[in-house]
Amino acid sequence: MSSKSPLPASHPPELVDEKKIDLPDAKNVATFETVNSSELSGSEDNDIDKDNPFNTPANVEYWTGVYDKAEYECRHVFDPTLTWTEEEERAIVRKLDWRVCLWACVMFFALQVDRGNLSQALADNLLDDLKMNTNDYNFGNVVFLVSFLLAELPSQLVSKKMGPDRWIPMQMVLWSVVAIAQCAITSRSGFLATRALLGLLEGGFIPDIVLWLSYFYTSRELPIRLSYFWTALSTTTIITSFLAFGLLRLRGVNGWAGWRWLFLIEGLITLLIGFASFFLMPASAVQTKAWFRPKGWFTDREVAIVVNRVLRDDPSKGDMHNRQAITPLRLWRAMKDYDLWPVYALGLVCFLPQIPVNYYITLTLRSIGFSPLTTNLLTVPSSAMHIITLIGITRLSDHLKERTFVSMIQSFWTLPCVIALRWWPGIIKDQWGTFALVTVLLSYPYCHAILVAWVSKNSNNVGARTVSAALYNMCVQLGNLTGNFIYLDYDKPLYKDGNTKLVIINLLSIGLFLFTKAYYVYRNKQKKRVWEALTEQERITYVRTTRLQGSRRLDFQFAH
Repeated sequence: MSSKSPLPASHPPELVDEKKIDLPDAKNVATFETVNSSELSGSEDNDIDKDNPFNTPANVEYWTGVYDKAEYECRHVFDPTLTWTEEEERAIVRKLDWRVCLWACVMFFALQVDRGNLSQALADNLLDDLKMNTNDYNFGNVVFLVSFLLAELPSQLVSKKMGPDRWIPMQMVLWSVVAIAQCAITSRSGFLATRALLGLLEGGFIPDIVLWLSYFYTSRELPIRLSYFWTALSTTTIITSFLAFGLLRLRGVNGWAGWRWLFLIEGLITLLIGFASFFLMPASAVQTKAWFRPKGWFTDREVAIVVNRVLRDDPSKGDMHNRQAITPLRLWRAMKDYDLWPVYALGLVCFLPQIPVNYYITLTLRSIGFSPLTTNLLTVPSSAMHIITLIGITRLSDHLKERTFVSMIQSFWTLPCVIALRWWPGIIKDQWGTFALVTVLLSYPYCHAILVAWVSKNSNNVGARTVSAALYNMCVQLGNLTGNFIYLDYDKPLYKDGNTKLVIINLLSIGLFLFTKAYYVYRNKQKKRVWEALTEQERITYVRTTRLQGSRRLDFQFAH
């Protein structure tokens, strides 16, 4: 059984004054049993106590009070004495993978179908049909990303209030209607309007899903499940490439262009998934029974194991109800938690080197002589390799219990590729060589799953985790937005200026990874030094009475 700290560690930040700690009179806590306070909570990377965090009556009393006060929906099955076998846990995780993770992947497939089929429509002369050019296409991407970015945090706040099990299906149905409506656009203004609406309705979907998954999985399991989740990105590209191969052949049927059929049929697919999600997303492990599912997913014992193993991994996961809104104070505290800013910066920068290449892959392949149908099929190899490298890098991180240096593999993979894009004389001239180079670049080991779980882990609290997931994803989308201004019309077809910028950004990414590692090592040593200077009684007093929350607590150590 996995478990974490014996010390309560909850809620978002307030600045820690490690030189001046407010410690109430010890007599206020004299009745509490002594905890093993030489150990800090938080990262499994720091040789932390992995026993049951509810191993003393004092801790049980504290967390029971927290769960009751929050009206945590699973509090009635909280059992600090519950035991289970490894075989039971493996069986439950397999069931969760089939019921929860798999459907999360299907929903992400629906998102990516409607978010990514524009590049396939380009291969069928969408720009010419709408009398637009590549600058209009770039502007449409910008409109989409700005809308997506602006919707991230509001969507996450709505999701926390309503529950992701209600909000996510609503999002999907609404954006599917807009996706279908794209088949009727006839002008640049219609193109931009649908881009804006799609961005507003799809924004926040990813952190909403991450929040939902965190209700069922431990912090160590989450990165692997997120890697499966993001394989849907590449799986969708493969599936829709074959769909596009057939659907684009419908050009002329009923007087429609092939891209119109593409938007219509793929939009209907996501609409069906959206309706199904209303019935396939339970609010929590204790809420799987419904009129259409009277027996639920789990036995009573399985429910208890699902809930208690998550709480033992991170007791703070029960400090809010799953339909409890984020207060303005919680929101402000989470936003100003500067200890998460290094990972936000990585989300902003480290994915930039591949963004322009990915956006322009179909136009690039068309420009070097491939037909529209062949172009869509040639995107399949990089997508297939992307799945393998994504799962590989995430499993390597889990195996080594190392986030920073493993994530850096992505930057070391893309660096020689962007250097070749800038200075290889055969670019564009060598048709198959250019295809091979672009394919290798876009097969990069995607560290996004590691970074998302990293932010979740270092948030150390449900309220902070809700906001930090949105803020991180906003940084990623801001990076995507920036990527639209790297390949510009004046610079084509070689994009020498753009590729020079990509080389510089890639080097910056490597520097940011190294800075993030150094920063978290420094912060952990800083907090540990202050913690170890306290007496045993002072530590107990601090744990029981401190108003500091989340990652700002002295008894929390950052993962890195």
